[in-house]
Amino acid sequence: MTLDINRLLEDILPRVSKPTRYIGNEYNSIHKPVDKAKVHVVLAFPDIYEVGMSHLGIKILYHLLNEREDIYAERVFAPWVDFEELMRQKQIPLFSLESRTPLKEFDFLGFTLQYEMSYTNIVNMLDLSGIPIFSKDRADEHPIVMAGGPCAYNPEPLADIIDFFVIGEAEEAILEIMDLYKSFRERTENRREFLERVACIPGVYVPSLYDITYNDDGTIDKFLPKKAGIPHRIQKRIIENLDEVFYPTKFVVPYMDIVHDRAMLEIFRGCTHGCRFCQAGMIYRPVREKSVERLAKLARDIIDYTGYGEISLASLSTSDYSALKELTEILTDEFRSCQVGLSLPSLRIDAFSIQLAQKVQEIKKSGLTFAPEAGTQRLRDVINKGVTEEDLMSSVRDAFSCGWNTVKLYFMIGLPTETDEDLEGIANLARGVVDVYRQVKGSTHGLRVTVSTSTFVPKPFTPFQWESQIPLSEIERRQKLLKTLLKSKNISYSWHDGRLSFLEAVFSRGDRKLGKVLKIAHEKGCRFDGWNDLFSFEKWMGAFNEAGISPEFYASRERKAEEVFPWEIIDPGIDRRYLKREREKSRKGETTPDCRFNRCHACGIMRLKGGGLCETQNEI
Repeated sequence: MTLDINRLLEDILPRVSKPTRYIGNEYNSIHKPVDKAKVHVVLAFPDIYEVGMSHLGIKILYHLLNEREDIYAERVFAPWVDFEELMRQKQIPLFSLESRTPLKEFDFLGFTLQYEMSYTNIVNMLDLSGIPIFSKDRADEHPIVMAGGPCAYNPEPLADIIDFFVIGEAEEAILEIMDLYKSFRERTENRREFLERVACIPGVYVPSLYDITYNDDGTIDKFLPKKAGIPHRIQKRIIENLDEVFYPTKFVVPYMDIVHDRAMLEIFRGCTHGCRFCQAGMIYRPVREKSVERLAKLARDIIDYTGYGEISLASLSTSDYSALKELTEILTDEFRSCQVGLSLPSLRIDAFSIQLAQKVQEIKKSGLTFAPEAGTQRLRDVINKGVTEEDLMSSVRDAFSCGWNTVKLYFMIGLPTETDEDLEGIANLARGVVDVYRQVKGSTHGLRVTVSTSTFVPKPFTPFQWESQIPLSEIERRQKLLKTLLKSKNISYSWHDGRLSFLEAVFSRGDRKLGKVLKIAHEKGCRFDGWNDLFSFEKWMGAFNEAGISPEFYASRERKAEEVFPWEIIDPGIDRRYLKREREKSRKGETTPDCRFNRCHACGIMRLKGGGLCETQNEI
């Protein structure tokens, strides 16, 4: 089959856009004899190559698994529609980049769940591979389909499709799974027996091993394991010491431009600011940092092995790294002679300083993005954002003084308690940035301020997980109002499609009944739903109607205080009582300070691993 695929590709690759997506053989890609691997894994990202190759998680797992001689990990990405059409015409199954092995011949097929609107791509990739879409229909000869990533914190919409999920940080768990599979192969046990065994590895959730009962109103009554020894809740995996955990330096270097075409250096994990809308800030706790010494060595090795001209410091909030000033000084001094630039994404408004700005612009300067999230202080207090208008104006003044003239401001609309006054506040902030530029430069010549809004999506394991999303008609009204308010020479306005946000809310808080909707949507042609030119809201609504399921039940309904949620089979270390307290405080406009610099707020993360991972040890 491999030779046939190679021959057919010679014919069809010149006929598709961006054939580089499918040829493999990039610098630092890994090639091993397939027949000598005891475990053969393909890591799948359900989007095109340019997007998937920008994702740090798949890079880490690819190199981590290939460090082992007995494991061969390859990659696969969703083929674009033109290539898919030719694959179906020529009956070419979806194949891996490295060895061009059909996916159905692998031991494991592992999906990264980064974004809910990629779920139809998962279904499509299984279909292109000749692998049954539903796990119950797979036999022993089929690959075991696993998944992980942030969306796995509500695995239920994919529960009938994925064989098992890895919850949390996977570097240790994935190797335990591989070792278990090797022994399973040696004992020639069947698929069901393996799934029962892998369910006993901490952090692994096997949906088929649980029965779910429902109340008359369609909400969940309870989850029950089908046999003894299966955990009642699945606690996430965490890495205690980031200095000791594996981190790759020989990153694969693509032949083509990708979304984030630069080296990535992860400096720490977790966030304790406690923004009440932010799922990542809750599920990635506790905060753990890498040392400056470790980061400096990794940076040198990455640049030596890849030749990238820019290195990006990756984290949820880069400016929260305790030794950021020292690290940036070391890296800029290190790379000045070879003109390697330093990128600092995820900067908080209140932590931007002129000294830091001057340091990072020494080699390369790019635009700056700040995220006030809301237009008024009242609403920023509701969401516990913890920044003020003065913070923003001070930061942009520093930036303009250092020579920047491009600023992007990111906001959300539809946040709980939002009014038109809050929307007017967004326009006022944007105009305030223009005024600061005029004060610094004497005119607004050359200034570009971009205001971008997305619609609030209530996410699992946040204080706003109980809230409803505003209706589509109201999303459109608020976007039109902002479009009018933001008409200005130096200000441009962009917004996220509210219909996509609606579907994101459905799958973000959905249950396993949605698996049927996904299959029907795929049959109707839904794929690449995050791409505006391919997204069809009408097909999605048709799929819901055909399945007899109301999407509003998941997106537009405020949840009752004691409702059992589909995602509560997962234990992220965040206590429901803490989330309820934060929700109550939001309704009063009360803020909760960052626990790294104040007292502990009893979020629950101290329970994990006996309570030795949270930097804050204060009494409640």
